[in-house]
Amino acid sequence: MISIRNVSFGYNGHEKIVKNINLEIKQGECILLCGESGCGKTTITKLINGLIPHFCEQCDLEGTVILDGMQVEKTELYELAKSAGSVFQNPKSQFFNLDTDSELAFGMENQGITPKEMGLRLEKTVREIQIEKLLGRNIFELSGGEKQTLAFASVYAMNPSVYVLDEPSANLDIRAVEILKKVIQFLRQEGHTIIIAEHRLSFLYDLIDRAVYLKNGELVRIFSREEFQALKDSVRKSMGLRCIGKETGTLLKAFPGGVKRGLSIEGLTGGYRRMPPVFQDISFSAVPGEILAITGYNGIGKTTLIRCLCGLIKERQGKVLLDGKEMSAKCRRKQCFLAMQDVNHQLFADSVWEECRMSGNTHDEAAIRCELEQLGLLQFIDRHPMALSGGQKQHLAIVTAILSGKRILIFDEPTSGLDYMNMKAVGERLRKLAASNRILIVVTHDSEFMLSACDRILEI
Repeated sequence: MISIRNVSFGYNGHEKIVKNINLEIKQGECILLCGESGCGKTTITKLINGLIPHFCEQCDLEGTVILDGMQVEKTELYELAKSAGSVFQNPKSQFFNLDTDSELAFGMENQGITPKEMGLRLEKTVREIQIEKLLGRNIFELSGGEKQTLAFASVYAMNPSVYVLDEPSANLDIRAVEILKKVIQFLRQEGHTIIIAEHRLSFLYDLIDRAVYLKNGELVRIFSREEFQALKDSVRKSMGLRCIGKETGTLLKAFPGGVKRGLSIEGLTGGYRRMPPVFQDISFSAVPGEILAITGYNGIGKTTLIRCLCGLIKERQGKVLLDGKEMSAKCRRKQCFLAMQDVNHQLFADSVWEECRMSGNTHDEAAIRCELEQLGLLQFIDRHPMALSGGQKQHLAIVTAILSGKRILIFDEPTSGLDYMNMKAVGERLRKLAASNRILIVVTHDSEFMLSACDRILEI
């Protein structure tokens, strides 16, 4: 079905990203691509769906990739797309329409499917992926998790024989992850071939047929499902892999509003112009020395809430206080730093080094190098930020937040796309920040990260 033979790939003038990969995938298999951030998982997905080499003008590709009898390098992309449907790590990069209904139909329209068949497939997609609440909406008004669900649904509606999924659960809440799991189970039963590059393993461990472990661009080992499930925790952690089984544990609830030391949110209501409130009458407190996790279903208003806390959206009711003193939106913008869910929105410079220098505070070279080294970015100091992997971009956004020197630091899904080692590194760095009298708030669905790094939780 899929054959990768002696494949190496890199961009001209740079070290190979993947090296001498050999992998045979049978029809109907569910294959997990796993390994540390930047190990080459996403590159392999692009080799399979044809984005490499068709969208790479300057690259060095060796070897052969066969998809459903077609040599990828010599086959037009539209022909490959008939067999392989892809969900990218950043779902926004695959949207072509402004509204959700048009996006769901777009792929089928390009395939020339009849209106009657298209309608039947849409009904089936909406029912089985449970996306009724996404219909008839503006794509730009969706949350990150809702966009990820929509991207998967648009591919599902096309009914490809091969699914290529890159971090499909990265921004999904627990409910959406369970739906994704059931859909993957159904696809396996229907005989579809599934390739998943993923860090969150707890929902996948009993679905896969094999796990392909990559390190530094090389295929190190292929595990059967039973071998993968039997990995000892110490071995798994040394490989940079997340928890394979279900995470267990609880966190203390967030302090109520009204604390005199730290950040107090009291009766806050907010939303966008000419629209109903996104969140209403929310009260809680975040104190120095602790990390507060904010969680809840996709689209419930978490990102809108933290945008309001930072002064980017003016509240309709309620107030925000710091150490007992009320703060205006302008004051909050001076005190807060927000690391966004889509970090591409806040990376502007031509190099990692310049991005750090632009962080808003004066720093000497030693301070910047120290922060980059702690989060594994020092070796990429001259790299363009947009050339980093998704997880490395997350790290860079965290570094710029630290270097900003601001007292209130808010992170939206900071561990999206991160392996175990990097997740732990982020958690440890945030804990040190909390201990230095900073106020830290983390919006996340990552229960493994919450249990390892956070002190309290606010569920919206």
